[in-house]
Amino acid sequence: MEANSDAISDAISDAIARFERAARLWPLGELTQAPEATWLERWGAVRSLTYPGEPYGGKPTRVFAYYGVPRQASGRLPAMVLVHGGGGRAFADWVMAWVRRGYVALAMDLTGRGIDGERLPDGGPEQDHEHIFQTMQEGLTETWPYHAVAAVIRGVSFLAAQPEVDPDRIGLTGISWGGYLTCVVSGLDPRLKACAPVYGCGHLHENSAWLPIFNEMPANERQQWIEYFDPSRFLPAAQMPMLWVNGTNDFAYPLDSYQRSYRLPRGPRALCVKVYMSHGHEPGWAPYEIAIFMDQHLRQGTPLPTLSAMQREGRVVTAEVNAPLPLIRAAIHYTSDTGPWQQRAWCSVPARIEAGRVIGELPERRPLVYFLTVTDERDATVSAEHIVLEGDEA
Repeated sequence: MEANSDAISDAISDAIARFERAARLWPLGELTQAPEATWLERWGAVRSLTYPGEPYGGKPTRVFAYYGVPRQASGRLPAMVLVHGGGGRAFADWVMAWVRRGYVALAMDLTGRGIDGERLPDGGPEQDHEHIFQTMQEGLTETWPYHAVAAVIRGVSFLAAQPEVDPDRIGLTGISWGGYLTCVVSGLDPRLKACAPVYGCGHLHENSAWLPIFNEMPANERQQWIEYFDPSRFLPAAQMPMLWVNGTNDFAYPLDSYQRSYRLPRGPRALCVKVYMSHGHEPGWAPYEIAIFMDQHLRQGTPLPTLSAMQREGRVVTAEVNAPLPLIRAAIHYTSDTGPWQQRAWCSVPARIEAGRVIGELPERRPLVYFLTVTDERDATVSAEHIVLEGDEA
């Protein structure tokens, strides 16, 4: 027992050392100061602006963003940072969706572009595979992950300095590569009070859509990328509540890497894994669970349901459920396929809700991956962690 305790202590110390080494890459003292914004145009409740980015190629840069404030704002409001993924941009529509919910919102561009989609003369690096993975030899500060993380943290600093924003009620959500950034920033910026990464996770070098790129990288550059840019190095430092949203068959961020990632943070965790959820910006900002989760932690709203860890006896799977609002359905989801997660076929079968428990029944065949979900009267769904049964398990 003592030897095992020592091993755990050593692992924790090693994780802390890796995090501190990676975190020193960013000038966090500067990034957490309010940036000086240049205001551009206004469209109703939304304004455009730029704020300073990190130097790139030895020259200063600017980050373009949209900023929205509810028209009937009174007092200091909760605020959201909205981070796009690959092929995305600063989305004014996304800002307006949160403004209509009563939040101040900021969505920045992370591709070095402005309002017209054209390259800014002082924009940062492109958001493409070359600048994400293949410019390591030019220096860590010349890569897209470095600049994108800095731009998000400065976005938090900008929001915190606005007179209509309550700096103690700022949340962060991002989609795909934006979810990846949400994972990294959650460990670097304790000012955030709630985070919701959608699709994005860590352990990308172990299983993700980018394995072919990692396999072709020079060994030293691959290891540097993992040590400084993989979210698994930062998530153990995250302590705020986090909602993890993904699909069972996501093409980029598979459930194995996803599970290893969401187990790392030390704060409260909620899961929303949906069977065959599509991958994209609009599907990524659509889940109503994200708004409910942010309301829960930033506005004292009615919480999402919670599910305990699942228990299994033979083919019967149960979990304790705590739901502030009436539940309208429950289900058990399973697949007996193996191989790539993206190609597995899933079945969903109704489960029972009885006396604070969810009860589902598994098929006889093995191997099997399964998890329970419950949905309340708001049509908000939460998931249990998936469990993998090997072929010889009863």
